[in-house]
Amino acid sequence: MINSKSHKELLPHLFRQEYAKMTAVLCRHFGLQYIEIAEDIASETFLKASEHWAINGIPENPTAWLYTVAKNKTKDYFKNLSVFETKIKNEQPPNIQNEYDFEFDNQIISDSQLAMIFAVCNPVNSDESQICLALQILCGFSVEEIANAFLTKSETIKKRLQRARTNLRNDNFQIKSLTETEIRLRLDIVLKTLYLLFSEGYFSKTNDRQIRIDLCSEATRLSLFLTENPLTNTPQTNALLALMCFQSSRLEARTNDKGEAVLFDEQDKNLWDKSLIERGNYYLINATKGNEISKYHLEAGIAYWHSTPTDQNKWQHILQLYNQLILIEYSPITALNRTFAFAKVYGNEKAIPEAEKLNLFDSNYYNELLGYLYADTDITKAIEHYEQAIKLTKSKIEKQTLTREIKRLKEECKK
Repeated sequence: MINSKSHKELLPHLFRQEYAKMTAVLCRHFGLQYIEIAEDIASETFLKASEHWAINGIPENPTAWLYTVAKNKTKDYFKNLSVFETKIKNEQPPNIQNEYDFEFDNQIISDSQLAMIFAVCNPVNSDESQICLALQILCGFSVEEIANAFLTKSETIKKRLQRARTNLRNDNFQIKSLTETEIRLRLDIVLKTLYLLFSEGYFSKTNDRQIRIDLCSEATRLSLFLTENPLTNTPQTNALLALMCFQSSRLEARTNDKGEAVLFDEQDKNLWDKSLIERGNYYLINATKGNEISKYHLEAGIAYWHSTPTDQNKWQHILQLYNQLILIEYSPITALNRTFAFAKVYGNEKAIPEAEKLNLFDSNYYNELLGYLYADTDITKAIEHYEQAIKLTKSKIEKQTLTREIKRLKEECKK
């Protein structure tokens, strides 16, 4: 028995790592329409572990122990189902695969997990619903954790998940080894869902640092998994993973000890994770093995230059990449970020007309940008825009950061 670590410390870690894999294999066995049964068995397995390990200690191979229990519980389920159907209802049991075909080997786990990712990322559901499903089914997040991530009531998340799950059950997608055609048809949706999942963490409105980091790490883990399969190890996948590595490298530097946001120019670069930057470089090189340039390539390129503080011309490179990105996929956030890069290259004064012609008056980011651009030339206008941004944002951290900046500007006026 292993006693070096408490089961209360180990189980949450194993739950995050193995719950989704276990559910995926069970769904492969039962069929996606029986996903709740699969989840119940997986949950009961971890419940038994918490009870058994508390008394008997952690087994020598905790993961193998979990899968053995899950397999036995599955067999028990089939036996009980067979008895109920034949002896009580006098009917034949449902035509589900025989329990003796059931295995948890590495190849089945890998194939099942890949198929489950593609099942969850289903275009019949909205982007938000796909993210919620990914968090619950692929990452093992509770309804409460998902509600915290979205700053939404648990009841709202429950209803969203119920509708999305119904759509999944009604879909004919099979949890089995995927064909190249199936992967090609849905890979774009999968990458988009993982991109949105990461963005929800990286640009989260919640002030709970752990939730934000968890979202980013789970999106990165799933993207890494895709690069390990020959059918999904595409230039786009590598570009997305490179982007996640570069962005994640700065997570610790983006907030201070008080939980307040730290602007990019003020970040302590010693806190940047150099190993993640190196991994980002590795995946970005892999992403160039092809002729396609996707939005993930361009965003990874921008993140690369952000992670290279010593290059004097980096803002010219960043602006050029934003000019390409805005042609591929326009969004208000991309336009605002491009304007910030424009200001870095040509100065704040020339960037003000570029920003104002966007007319995004109801965006807190728009007002934050104008506040930043006016700060050196018209403090009164800068404060007005910052105050408007405070009214528009729901983020406690953003409000604190903007309030601090207004205080700084007012002190400047007194000098």
